[in-house]
Amino acid sequence: MKIMVVDDELIARQMAAHTLEQAGYEVVALSNGLEALDQLHASGARIVVSDWNMPELDGLEFCRLVRDGQTDGYTYIILLTSQNRPEDIVAGLEAGADDFVTKPFNPAELTLRVNTGRRIVGMETRDLAIFAMAKLAESRDSETGAHLERVRSYCRTLVQELRTLPQYQSVIDDEYVRTISQTSPLHDIGKVAIPDAILLKPGKLTPDEFAIMKTHTTHGAATLEAALQHYPDAQFLRMARDIALCHHERFDGSGYPRGVKGLDIPLAARILALADVYDALVSKRMYKEAFTHETARTMIIENSGRHFDPDVVQAFIASEADFLAIRQRYSGAAPTPNTAANGTSAKALVRIG
Repeated sequence: MKIMVVDDELIARQMAAHTLEQAGYEVVALSNGLEALDQLHASGARIVVSDWNMPELDGLEFCRLVRDGQTDGYTYIILLTSQNRPEDIVAGLEAGADDFVTKPFNPAELTLRVNTGRRIVGMETRDLAIFAMAKLAESRDSETGAHLERVRSYCRTLVQELRTLPQYQSVIDDEYVRTISQTSPLHDIGKVAIPDAILLKPGKLTPDEFAIMKTHTTHGAATLEAALQHYPDAQFLRMARDIALCHHERFDGSGYPRGVKGLDIPLAARILALADVYDALVSKRMYKEAFTHETARTMIIENSGRHFDPDVVQAFIASEADFLAIRQRYSGAAPTPNTAANGTSAKALVRIG
């Protein structure tokens, strides 16, 4: 994420910029409030760390002008100040400041407060965008709503189990768990581009029809990529795009649309792949009856290292009780006892999801 640092004191400006660059942020450093106001929108910065006392345009007036002219998203403003009396804090809040850091600042404190701003800015569009796009997909199929809730819960269960493994502890944190839970409902957003005659067909798809069906991955990824271009700092859109594009890739490279394999498939997509297939297996669809949990479990284990990441399969095995509870919670009934009704077999993995 890009941060703007505004301070007329060179040393203070350089120290703040260095601190935030060390924390992984891209920094635009400016020496006065007028220049910052002029460049704010063009810079793409959504967080501003500004000194309070500056010539020409001080921090308070900068806050007021930003709030008065704010038209494109929300700018989170942190004031650097030596003025920490209660009346000063009130004046800053009334002007539109979001947070304060006392000068001389502690680098760790500044980084943590900017991190807080990043989370708040990131949430501004995330929940609304996810809800709107997920409802769009849901409108095509009455079963999709329950499916999305189950898959969301399965993903959360799997990622929490994976988090206990040493190799994932540096990758999966609280934010990752929240993000995959929120973005998983967007995995099939591209199906809005698939004709009803194919999407809702009760029988087996022809090769040409299946080729069209497979394009839901690239359609969905393109939609999310377009949104990402407007909000490049929105990590949830990045994960959602990866999931939409790659959730039909297979661990052995035999999936689609790109045939990537192994750890080249994004982790979130590897998790979603198992959650999505499990739900499809144990659910009744237009082209199949439901499988029992035991049958679905056997098929998933048999496809470990082929369709599915072995680590994700192990996480599934370790959390079976949770999967069964989630299925019960969002269906109102246990999975039906049919194991391969109407000739459905392990080949169902080709169509399912």
